[in-house]
Amino acid sequence: MQTADFDYHLPPEYIAQTPIEPRHASRLLVLRRSSATLEDSHFCQLPDFLNPGDLLVINQTKVIPARLHARKTSGGKVELLLLKQREPGLWEALAGGKGLRKGVRVQLENGPYVDIEEELTGSERLIRFSEPVEQLLPTIGEMPLPPYIHEKLLRPDRYQTVYATETGSAAAPTAGLHFTPWLMDEIERKGVRIAKVTLHVGLDTFAPVTELDPVEHKIHTEWCELTEEAALLINRTKASGGRVVAVGTTSVRTLESAAATSNQPSWVAPYRGQTGLFILPGFEFKVVDALVTNFHLPKSTLLMLVSAFAGRERVLDAYQAAMERGYRFYSFGDAMLIL
Repeated sequence: MQTADFDYHLPPEYIAQTPIEPRHASRLLVLRRSSATLEDSHFCQLPDFLNPGDLLVINQTKVIPARLHARKTSGGKVELLLLKQREPGLWEALAGGKGLRKGVRVQLENGPYVDIEEELTGSERLIRFSEPVEQLLPTIGEMPLPPYIHEKLLRPDRYQTVYATETGSAAAPTAGLHFTPWLMDEIERKGVRIAKVTLHVGLDTFAPVTELDPVEHKIHTEWCELTEEAALLINRTKASGGRVVAVGTTSVRTLESAAATSNQPSWVAPYRGQTGLFILPGFEFKVVDALVTNFHLPKSTLLMLVSAFAGRERVLDAYQAAMERGYRFYSFGDAMLIL
């Protein structure tokens, strides 16, 4: 297995630049693993593919308006993208600008000073704010859209799921962007339960794997939580023969992390902490039975996870078919349902 095995060519015109309205009007490509068949549908018809007794698992993380603009004392422009809070006032961040070495101080626009405390890998820095910044972020921060989106986002809430409550992500769990309150109600009316987990998404979600052998790639750890209530719902669903349907790769990683660390006879136990789970083909899924997901970047860990779940050739064939059928790709694009 090589990283090149997960490469494919996507012409830029297939990359969705703006979200569709309403959210559930996006298209849905349904891939059945048992027969390798594809079916065209729309996201509003998702309940048609779910059964009473199934459990839908959603990631309730909320994106931080984490892109900040600053200037050095010389007047040079600086851009900071917050990744992870280590302690109050101390953050890991991506820093864009010249000469951002340890000891340099910059001034946020309409905000406090920021000191570069440590140089990490590449453009990553450990930075400290001169005063608490968390409550200022909604005012001075911008949504950290992926670099392949060039259109201005007119409504920042469109890069949040409608059920986002737990602040902490540097990127949206994009499979969840297709849901609306109406659709959630329809799903529950079908007799499908909904469980909430949390995984705070880091920017590694967009980073291509650069090593020739993906096994050598060091995936960033992310904080996640599966509560006792969610664990109970999952275990009851599995015991009664229902399917656990994960919404997004972040939900998959949370569920399978909880399964991997559980010493209980049931499928999962409550879990709270960091996960560095890297899912590659050959991985044995213990919890997830079906997956709602978007179309992912070439050579990304997300494409590798989906390939582990459905088969690499099958997934790449589905991506090619999606292009031929005019599907929209990436964060604001259409979705897949893998059964």
